[in-house]
Amino acid sequence: MEKLLLDGSSLTLSDFISVTRGHREVDLTQEAWNAVDRAREVVDRYVREKRVVYGLTTGFGKFSDVTISEDETEALQRNLITSHCCGVGEPFAEDIVRGVILLRINALSKGFSGIRAATLKSLLGMLNANIVPFVPQQGSLGASGDLAPLSHVALTLIGEGKAWYQGELMDGGEAMKKAGVPIITLSSKEGLALNNGTQVMTSVGCHTVYDAMNLLRMANGIAMLSFEALTGITDAYYHGTHEIRNQDGQVACAKNFLELVKGSKNTTKQGEKRVQDAYSLRCLPQIHGASMDCFQYVSSRVEREINAVTDNPIIFVDEDRVISGGNFHGQPMALVFDFLKIGLSELANISERRLERLVNPALSNGLPAFLTEQGGVHSGFMIVQYAAAAVVSENKVLAHPASVDSIPSSANQEDHVSMGTIAARQAAEILGNVRKVLAMELLTACQAMDLRGDQGMGVGTQKIYDKARALVPKLTEDRVMYTDIDQMIHLLKSEELLQVLDELNITLA
Repeated sequence: MEKLLLDGSSLTLSDFISVTRGHREVDLTQEAWNAVDRAREVVDRYVREKRVVYGLTTGFGKFSDVTISEDETEALQRNLITSHCCGVGEPFAEDIVRGVILLRINALSKGFSGIRAATLKSLLGMLNANIVPFVPQQGSLGASGDLAPLSHVALTLIGEGKAWYQGELMDGGEAMKKAGVPIITLSSKEGLALNNGTQVMTSVGCHTVYDAMNLLRMANGIAMLSFEALTGITDAYYHGTHEIRNQDGQVACAKNFLELVKGSKNTTKQGEKRVQDAYSLRCLPQIHGASMDCFQYVSSRVEREINAVTDNPIIFVDEDRVISGGNFHGQPMALVFDFLKIGLSELANISERRLERLVNPALSNGLPAFLTEQGGVHSGFMIVQYAAAAVVSENKVLAHPASVDSIPSSANQEDHVSMGTIAARQAAEILGNVRKVLAMELLTACQAMDLRGDQGMGVGTQKIYDKARALVPKLTEDRVMYTDIDQMIHLLKSEELLQVLDELNITLA
């Protein structure tokens, strides 16, 4: 794959994923290197001139009024990183940490941060050699950015902490030496340039919204398999109905649904068996479409943030000014990640409602209770719906907006914080829960289709059914179900269903 050249302004979400998961190699454009050098010259000059500038010649946070001498600079920067490594909990996954490093490099490449080229080259070396620092997930308030987790990344850069290299967790310095990446002694301003920003919340959010769009496509396919099992009425997806609503996601999803069931003999027309379906079938374009619009909005916001300067202070080279501002504040991301949580949660909410219709004989249009032919002796899919309901209920708690909370820190110098990293982490957790509920629906829909008697499925739903049935057979008598559900979860994680949809050219475009 061609090397990705960063300039701080043109990184896309797809480029981001190609690096974090595809291990694409990264460098800076020459213009970016020049901008980095010019900003560093300003930092060095201000230090020589003993100007009082936050983060260059002063302490941090509440200690911003404490002046630091030139011979204390190295100790100041190292202490900033080590003292801020207060993260707790399980570590972030490899792709998340690689995303953090990539986004930090991209922000620094804009030439507003004052980092040395040598330091930035070591950060690039870490990414390209796949040195993955141990970064605990908890401990960020989302302002002053992601101080604690970003400090854990910088800890490896200075040869301390822990990091994974070639599949082994080892001392950070050992990982750097084995990979041949120079360990850095930080100079003026570099600690702040490394740990002040929104890159952790943004990396988590980028991966989550990227996966959300893919999961939505799979959710559309699974929903249509349930739709066929329930002899759904296709008239509700007539294009004219959706075009006059003027909602892009709704139009795209309605079109997608009809493509998925094209050629089906299991669907019906209004008046054939009943006049209309329940909302969980009839209003699918409106509901899934709203989530699609949510995901696209979040994508547009994160693509701005991944090309932003979010540290402090900021160096304006052409104006010879260093400004202490608040670009590290995560509020712009906190709000959109809370929105993402809601958009994701709704996919699981309606999935569980479709699942309930499949197993409930009062709602299933003729299917046997709990999709078993020997009800009483066998419970069939009764508790699958219980499990889905439990997971959906968890999502309702997680979907509560993190951004409405704030707690003062640094002796009230930092008296409003975003909680954006919590919002991003919760969105990622909700995404995993949505996948579980969809997996349960897929398993249930396949059973329902078997019991209904397939008259001929749609071009898309047939392929989805085949993929699922290649892993899990029809339930003829009660068996341990969690292994079946796990197989479906694995199928959704593998993205094999996406490949099927791509081959059939069934997209949301």
